[in-house]
Amino acid sequence: MFPHIRLATPQDAEFMQEIYAPLVRDTPISFELTPPSVAEMTARVTRTLTRYPWLVCAAEERLLGYAYAGGHREREAYQWSVDVSVYVHPQARRLGVGRALYISLFPILRLQGFYNAYAGIALPNPASVGLHQSLGFTAVGVYERVGYKLGAWHDVGWWQLTLQPRADTPAIPQPLPVVRKSHTFQEELMAGAGYLSNARGKAPQA
Repeated sequence: MFPHIRLATPQDAEFMQEIYAPLVRDTPISFELTPPSVAEMTARVTRTLTRYPWLVCAAEERLLGYAYAGGHREREAYQWSVDVSVYVHPQARRLGVGRALYISLFPILRLQGFYNAYAGIALPNPASVGLHQSLGFTAVGVYERVGYKLGAWHDVGWWQLTLQPRADTPAIPQPLPVVRKSHTFQEELMAGAGYLSNARGKAPQA
């Protein structure tokens, strides 16, 4: 099956955990110290989809990667900004999966009424930095030695993307279930599909 992008479902949690757990266990890419269980991943997907998009790139019943958005900070004046993350299966890296997922994610965020997207990247991570910068993110600062994991202190760089021109009086962003009813939602969801040609026939093996 040709790879495609769709909204995540709780049933995707097992494959997401397969992608994410090694990054938690073996690398500083994630600052979590204990890999979440499948049940916890299920809960995260369910909770996120009540407000924010969580997308997957799927092929042959397995996931090549996933991307999602979440709140930037809790206080109300931050509500027009989101944090974004993307994770790709090791067997599907350098095939355009991360780019395709983001290119579908961003127009959905615009449709919801968000204005800023932020990505925090544990350094060094040249592949992630390169992806984000190629998509228009600009570096805004570094939290120096902010996290301790795997016997070392790690910096986190922050990158910002302006999703759309800022309104003088912005409307409150709409939750995902509301914008899913928009006649343009499916078009936005498919925005990244054209970047998946290199991923054809690359479904990860069990």
